[in-house]
Amino acid sequence: MKQLTTLSNVRAAQGFCDYLNSINIHCESKPINSETVVLLVSEGDFEAAEKELAQFQVNPHQAKYLEASWQVGSTNSGLSYGGSSLNLIPRFLKLSLLIQSVSLLSILVYGAFVLGGFEWLFPYLQFAPNAPHTWLAPTIMHFSAMHLIFNLMWWMYLGDKIAEQLGKRFLVLVFIVTALASNWLQFAFVDANFGGLSGVVYGLLGFCWLYGHITGNSKLAVSPSIVGFMLVWLVLGFADVLFINMANWAHLGGLIAGAVLGVLAASSHKKSKVN
Repeated sequence: MKQLTTLSNVRAAQGFCDYLNSINIHCESKPINSETVVLLVSEGDFEAAEKELAQFQVNPHQAKYLEASWQVGSTNSGLSYGGSSLNLIPRFLKLSLLIQSVSLLSILVYGAFVLGGFEWLFPYLQFAPNAPHTWLAPTIMHFSAMHLIFNLMWWMYLGDKIAEQLGKRFLVLVFIVTALASNWLQFAFVDANFGGLSGVVYGLLGFCWLYGHITGNSKLAVSPSIVGFMLVWLVLGFADVLFINMANWAHLGGLIAGAVLGVLAASSHKKSKVN
């Protein structure tokens, strides 16, 4: 057996190993410690396994890896998962202050809405061109639990990728630019009755998509399937065929702003490497 790679996410490592076995690439996982796993494959399968590994590193959260664990995964893997805990609190505490703050404020505002505070809180946070504090405030307002959970999931995932690769301060820049672009565009083309992190999420998506593609940074790249899904969702929103009302111009504004930032940052990155 030949070492393919080491991974620090035990669950993801087992899912990937099970996936390799499901496509007839013999793989074994061996724990190095409680947090690190080494994956071994047969020498004859090594080249094929490397190609699969490249795809896994771009998007380790694809459903096919989890499904493979259900199909061929063994409970006798020898790996310790540390009980049933997902370690959500320690993982949240490792996120940047901006990600934590926006997430907590979004949860608090939604909680206030649910408890009857909508009447007095919404007018204070509602976008108004003559009140600069409201130019960012709509990002922390959500009007349903599903809306909140979906946005926070992507905000934490994509935001953390950017913070890890380009720095926490750079994430602040991306957040401000995409929030301003999405909120102003929605107000200009529709009205001030909107809220949510969706515009910023589309901005992060656009940034990671183009920056990762142009620079070849696999840790920031977003899989084509995710990009395709989000773009189709955007088109369906503008076509007005969905069962929910969406701030479509905010989504488009965030996506364009994030994409432009991605291209500019990638260009700057390439110039710095040349110099």
